[in-house]
Amino acid sequence: MKLEYSPDKDTEELFVTFCDADHGGNPDNRKSTSGVLVKVGRGAVIWISKLQSIVTLSTTEAEHVVGVVGGKEICWLRNMMLELEYKVIGPSQLWIDNQSSMSVAKNPEHHGRMKHLDLWYYWLRDEVGRGTIEPMYLQTDNMPADLLTKSLPKPKVEKL
Repeated sequence: MKLEYSPDKDTEELFVTFCDADHGGNPDNRKSTSGVLVKVGRGAVIWISKLQSIVTLSTTEAEHVVGVVGGKEICWLRNMMLELEYKVIGPSQLWIDNQSSMSVAKNPEHHGRMKHLDLWYYWLRDEVGRGTIEPMYLQTDNMPADLLTKSLPKPKVEKL
């Protein structure tokens, strides 16, 4: 196994961000594990696997929390590209495997059921509204960030 830094023929994007959460996966405190993977071309340049600081009450909330983490990585990379005088055009893709959390990020009317979350989690919705980030759906079976949230069988690791 190795990291491979080469162009990705499947996308024209400079970098692609994937995020996933294992809702309530920690048996000791029921906190979820966040996984974020950022690829430039075919190689991973950023990867994060971290226990969330709060206990989320649903899969949607856990996925939204990790979406904020992924969104912050997108903004950091976009700013770095601007400093390197690379013109970033259009929104950057944030791949999520939970359609409900995508709806929360895109539509303010979905926030009524998540009012108890800290206000900084609403940041993602604002960035989507500004056109900086575009949430995209990716089926769980194809989600590379799944590698960062829990133990997986060898065939799935090799696939992702």
